[in-house]
Amino acid sequence: MTAAEHIRQSMRVAYLVSVAAISVGADAAHPLTAPQVTSLTNASVQYRNATKHHVVLTRGDVTAVIVDNAAVDVPELPGHRARYNGIASLSHGHRATNLFVPTYAGLNFEHIHDGTEAGLTEKFEPREFPMELRVIDEHTVELYQPPTGNWKLESCGRYQLLEDGGIEYTFECIPRAGGYRNGYIGLFWASYIHAPENKAIHFKGRLRDTAAAGEWIEGVTPQHGVDSTHPPAAAPDLVPVDGNFSLTLANHPSRYVYTEPWYFGVSHGMAFVQMFRDRDRIWLAQSPSGGGGDNPAWDFQWFIPDYKVGEAYGFRMRAAYLPYESREQIERDTRQHHEALNHP
Repeated sequence: MTAAEHIRQSMRVAYLVSVAAISVGADAAHPLTAPQVTSLTNASVQYRNATKHHVVLTRGDVTAVIVDNAAVDVPELPGHRARYNGIASLSHGHRATNLFVPTYAGLNFEHIHDGTEAGLTEKFEPREFPMELRVIDEHTVELYQPPTGNWKLESCGRYQLLEDGGIEYTFECIPRAGGYRNGYIGLFWASYIHAPENKAIHFKGRLRDTAAAGEWIEGVTPQHGVDSTHPPAAAPDLVPVDGNFSLTLANHPSRYVYTEPWYFGVSHGMAFVQMFRDRDRIWLAQSPSGGGGDNPAWDFQWFIPDYKVGEAYGFRMRAAYLPYESREQIERDTRQHHEALNHP
């Protein structure tokens, strides 16, 4: 075994041990087992197939346009490109302009990987294969994707517009084949923000190698793929990746770990907040130019260790889009979402 292979093996063992520690007992359920709320895992879910490649959801002050991987060119979504799924447009009564780069999207599912370059046969695999837009009710839609061409990952993402305009996103997946060389399934979501005045993200965290209490961090990355991801303080061990792995947002950690599972950025007087469950151990990610030019990407990634073919895994998160006054105001106005996500 070469020195590099030994390091990768050590990283793999450390990561798997740290994540396995949240499961108690040999017979305990996998800590990332699917919540079984989407049509992928719950046969009782009723839906109809959308007649178009987009669905407009409106509730309270918020309007969200959900799209599959097809191009869309309609008045409410002009010139949206193919291969970008998720929330193509997010607007608010206080700002009618789309938060996201108009041709791209937010909460866009875009990578499946195992930390090796050999595994990137399709670098943006979720974008490359058809998705089915399923309407659950007037405030809820799902993006179902049959097993993809390379990794054979079957998935379903549910977007539900809540009463106060918040968005609950539930993602569930089933690996229909194995072969993930580093022992985990790596998944990545991007939100391409349209020309905010400040590209920074804000989260509570601390320096990686300290035991300090969490404090507000203004996350700034100097260029794409540098200091690009922030793991949870509860599981800071780095996932193993090959030295030539080209998804630089996934494998270039910053000096920080987060101590609370959420973050936000500010654009034109509005805050875009992304909130997660403690148990899902999401990694925050960012790029100053992921959306091209002055358009940053405010992203996140998720790793499924110790997976089994045919079993379902999943996470839940929420997003909020609301007027910005201060960090304290955003924390106060989103508290109910944090509590709902992390309630047993």
